[in-house]
Amino acid sequence: MDRWAIILGGSSGFGFAAAEKLAAHGMNIAVLYRETSAAERLLKEKFTRIAATAGVIIDTYNTNALDTTSRASFLQQFAARTGRQHSVRLLLHSIARGNLKPLVDFPEVASASGGDDSSTLSVDDIRFTTYAMSTSLLDWTRSLLQEGHFCADARIIGLTSEGAHKYWDGYAAVSIAKASLESLVTYMAVELGKYGLKTNLIQAGISETPSLKKIPSSEELLELAGRRNPLGRTTRPEDVANAIYLLCTDEASWINGSIIPVDGGEHCR
Repeated sequence: MDRWAIILGGSSGFGFAAAEKLAAHGMNIAVLYRETSAAERLLKEKFTRIAATAGVIIDTYNTNALDTTSRASFLQQFAARTGRQHSVRLLLHSIARGNLKPLVDFPEVASASGGDDSSTLSVDDIRFTTYAMSTSLLDWTRSLLQEGHFCADARIIGLTSEGAHKYWDGYAAVSIAKASLESLVTYMAVELGKYGLKTNLIQAGISETPSLKKIPSSEELLELAGRRNPLGRTTRPEDVANAIYLLCTDEASWINGSIIPVDGGEHCR
């Protein structure tokens, strides 16, 4: 039976690298992302080349993975495409959408903005970011489970970071979301285990991705990561993709409820 990976957020960074790695090892891919028409044309060309080289299927969906109607539409299309149930080996959550604002305005920012509250983090900002980068994983998992798409030994993988437990400028909403995700995965690992699902998180090292570049202190984070990493360089998306692939192998079937650092030992310092 053909195996599929569903990747939420696969147009760049860890999600794209994972798609490339998994395809190279014979897995069909359904990849969801949000891109402009111009960016999507280039992206589709890349996926077409990857699929042809690997001899697999890569289906692309330029849709909002956080929207209930869009999720239902995807599931309908996916069921028609696969022609059978129980084909999903992996659900990878790699959505990086959220708000990067301070909790309060610094004096100079408040002066420049005229006291505009939009420059500070709101409860709605936190709510949106937490859904995007954490609890949407639960919605997708339950939908796939209810419709019988997971195979008997399926894997669910999310991505977290050191920022869940450390201060980074402007990262508060994402930090809250990542901490929420770590708790969520613990409960998913226990409660979904009876269905054969294994749920884990990868704590990726600081990596030069489009998402990281949006963080105000990204250059400082990259410089620090390069200095403190025992292996002498920052993490690359391919490093994380390799770990995602390993977690999909039969040999990894007893790994469940874990947070696995993939950072060359960066977390040790």
